[in-house]
Amino acid sequence: MLLPLLALISTATAANVAVSGTTKYVEAATPDGQAVWLKDTRKPALYTQNFGDCLGSSLINVTRFDAAYYKDNMTVLFHLEGHTNVANESLMMYIGVFAYGEARFDLTFNPCSAQIYSLCPMNRSVPIEANGIIPVSDSDVAGIPPIALNIPDFEGQAILRIFANSTQSEVGCYSAVVTNGATFSHPAAVGTVLGIFTIVAIAASFATAIYGSHVPTTRTHYAHSLSVLVVFSVFHHIFFTGSLSVNWPSVLPAFWSNFAWSGGMIYSESMQNSVNQLIGSNRGNTSIVGAAGSGSAAEDLGGGYEISQIYKRSFSTLFRHDFNSLGHHLQHLRSVKLENRLAKRALANTTEGYDWYGTPVKPGLPLPGNFSGFAGTLAQENIPASNAFMTGFLWFLILLVVVAAAVVAFKWMLEALIKYKQLNENRLTFFREHWLGYTAVAALRTTVIGFFMIVYLCLFQFTYKGSAGVTAIAALVFIVFFFGVFGLAGYACYYRLHSGSYAIKQDRMHFKSKKVLGFLPWVGLELESQRSEKTQARSFFVSMPWWGVHYVNEDAQQISVQHDEDYIKKFGWLAARFRRTRWWFFALWLTYEFVRACFYGGAAGHPMTQVFGLMAVEFIALIIIVKLRPFEGARLNALMVYLLGFSKVATLALAAAFDIRFNLARINTTVIGVVIIVIQGLLASATLLAIVFGAISSYMSVTRDREAFRPRQWEPYRQRYFAHLEKSAPDAPTVKPTTPMPEAPKEPYFRVASVRREPKIEDSDPDCIDPASSRTSVAPAAAIGSRTGSRRNSLHSAHMSSSNLPFGARSHRTSWSTRDFSGWQEAQHGSRSSNMMSGSRMHSKVSEGSLRDQTNHEQVRTPARSPGPGTPLEVRKQRNDKGKEKEAPLDERASEEASV
Repeated sequence: MLLPLLALISTATAANVAVSGTTKYVEAATPDGQAVWLKDTRKPALYTQNFGDCLGSSLINVTRFDAAYYKDNMTVLFHLEGHTNVANESLMMYIGVFAYGEARFDLTFNPCSAQIYSLCPMNRSVPIEANGIIPVSDSDVAGIPPIALNIPDFEGQAILRIFANSTQSEVGCYSAVVTNGATFSHPAAVGTVLGIFTIVAIAASFATAIYGSHVPTTRTHYAHSLSVLVVFSVFHHIFFTGSLSVNWPSVLPAFWSNFAWSGGMIYSESMQNSVNQLIGSNRGNTSIVGAAGSGSAAEDLGGGYEISQIYKRSFSTLFRHDFNSLGHHLQHLRSVKLENRLAKRALANTTEGYDWYGTPVKPGLPLPGNFSGFAGTLAQENIPASNAFMTGFLWFLILLVVVAAAVVAFKWMLEALIKYKQLNENRLTFFREHWLGYTAVAALRTTVIGFFMIVYLCLFQFTYKGSAGVTAIAALVFIVFFFGVFGLAGYACYYRLHSGSYAIKQDRMHFKSKKVLGFLPWVGLELESQRSEKTQARSFFVSMPWWGVHYVNEDAQQISVQHDEDYIKKFGWLAARFRRTRWWFFALWLTYEFVRACFYGGAAGHPMTQVFGLMAVEFIALIIIVKLRPFEGARLNALMVYLLGFSKVATLALAAAFDIRFNLARINTTVIGVVIIVIQGLLASATLLAIVFGAISSYMSVTRDREAFRPRQWEPYRQRYFAHLEKSAPDAPTVKPTTPMPEAPKEPYFRVASVRREPKIEDSDPDCIDPASSRTSVAPAAAIGSRTGSRRNSLHSAHMSSSNLPFGARSHRTSWSTRDFSGWQEAQHGSRSSNMMSGSRMHSKVSEGSLRDQTNHEQVRTPARSPGPGTPLEVRKQRNDKGKEKEAPLDERASEEASV
């Protein structure tokens, strides 16, 4: 259908082209038929960019291959340049355009029929060049959805295949990426903004670390500034997600290119040339990590081809079909008032020429339009996968030198300002005295931040199997980082714990049901040793034995890690930001980062192992880190524990759909990719917001000794921030305040809460024992045998009393008056023996009567015991003995009830 139009490219005699100065315009028609003039250098709706060899042994060396689709005047422009070493060969050509994995446009033609004379036939003495303008109709581009013209990072490919007629075999294949110009990739703008925020975070953290001379106080303020380690952990998570060996949608590598600088993937022409010289010709195998490499055979590209479909029509039939349809397309050209130009389009290196073009990709890069694995992610930076390790390692060394030099330069800048009286000599005295230690600590901290990146790149180099020299360097770097970083972390733990011992304590792990976000069912874990009174009554559906290793501190003089100046000076770069009870978390974090690096780099080329292995690791790590909440600062816990952990798990869960074995439609993968961009974009935005708040809190920390604080409106926030520091530094468990019940207004009152009687002297004095007041309870035999006693009987027996004392009272020795004592002396001079006999006889009668009364359960009034004749109390007792004795004491009453 379109073949006659290709012929018209060379036969048209004129074109409606207007020249204004150095700018060319072409005439087009609007939908209502009005003529308009358009710039010849305007941006196309769709156009190709970089291209690569998809055959590996192409007999044609194509130096330029580009095409563009203009929606405003419904034309397709193309240009092809190259050369060959073939003496003479007739060809057939195929052009196919694919969007989101589906064929949208294809064209098979004979270059001789299209009068592309440089390929008719192909000859090594004639340079290959073909260009022109092809008018198209709505039906020709019906397969291209309208959204493709505006969606960021349009995923399309244009494939050119060249076949030799003599052998009916493919002799050339080139693939170019098709784009609409809209993209998520803006490393110059977005990367610069991210870099500025990162520098702010570094400056704020450094300021809190050097300000002040009291080390524990400085550590407290440093712990609440934003950690640069957390910032790079977020950026590394976003960028190195692209190292999974899955077929990514085009939107994700474009988005990740904004974070490539944080992973050391910064393109430098001179650096790449030096690395290429070191690597030589051995660039590894890109297909190992799941990408289709440029310069290698990719027969299934674009769904492959069938040679029988290419040669299904003879040349005569093809020419006859083209000639018959020539009149139709001439009429189409007249309807849109557009004639093709005989002159070639201006080349790209001219001022007025077409400049929306691409270049051949460099060796080692994947085919344009292929975004699989880490190679596809690095292709956005024009860095081959074979150069990844050396590029990252060289930039890391540069960063290490820059950080150390910056600390030294800052020290000498302070000294210069002090010398010229621009700064008080008392400022930053501690830093100026220990600047060498700060320099070493800054370098070590930088090493910890880059630990995951370097270890991953080393393991990726081992898997990629590139140059032997580069692999040897990677092995040496891996050994230094692994043993160096873990050796320092182990020594930091030993330095703190060597004075104690360890004990294995048996415990029990309980699994309980809970709800997350108030409605989502979840499973919670709780150790028996950590159960509180509030959780004692809760039920657990599963319980299992557990053991824990506990540190037993045998040094009673050892102070807290947060107040140990010696430990902070030596290992504060590892432990200063963590809580008092979680100071050892740096060792766990480094182990976790090493395991992640092993899955990302060591399992490259095995997408399912990477995805599901990492998902298990991240899920377990999320539970542990949420349980520990290791950071002392609340912002760091919110960012590192919750947001970063959720983003890692969610990204891996969604990335599983990109494995080629699931054969998910590319439009659906693009939708999932946009969801990942939203998740990681929110994480990055939260990180930038945390950097802003961290800078403000660091400003409050370094001005803590100033009474006049600016701006004054922030003074309440400053005081609240300092109060938060004092509260969180001890790392004591928080107790939820209980709301007191409203109390009634208090009035004067008297209340006896309890009464306890202690033994008295009268208890052992025979003269004060009243047989009648003992009230010994004796239950009837019938009641005891039948055990049918009731409360009524006990209450009835309680009223049987032989004393006029109140219920619950006991008789005590009566106080003697002078008159009583005189009467007693007179009685003593009487007859002692008669008094003794009289008292004995009276005692026996009273005891007999009391026992009888209790046995028969009869209410008998027994007269109160009076002193024997001749005693001093006789007269007083007779005078006061007018009442009746009340109920028995409480303890005797209880004994009666118990007996019943």
